[in-house]
Amino acid sequence: MKRIASVMTVYKDQYTEYQRRHDELWPEMEKVLKEHGVHHYSIFLLKETGQLFAYLLVENEEQYMKISETDICQKWWEYMEPLMETNVDKSPVSKELKEVFYLE
Repeated sequence: MKRIASVMTVYKDQYTEYQRRHDELWPEMEKVLKEHGVHHYSIFLLKETGQLFAYLLVENEEQYMKISETDICQKWWEYMEPLMETNVDKSPVSKELKEVFYLE
């Protein structure tokens, strides 16, 4: 398993809605994530800045990257776009974090 971490930003006035939408994650989105080898996906919020810290385990990074090509992912990005910083294609602006320490 590969550990992946990234940082994104949610707008400060959208914290509640962002949480609600993830509490009600579409079953189709959950299915696609699992089909692409995603495990233990967590997102944490730093309220003072709106930064989101995402952490997940993936079976295969190439397989995981193909999620963005699915219709349901594209639909999810469009759904979440009003709540957070996004790229032109409506994907979240995401900065990959480099692992510097791990203790099992």
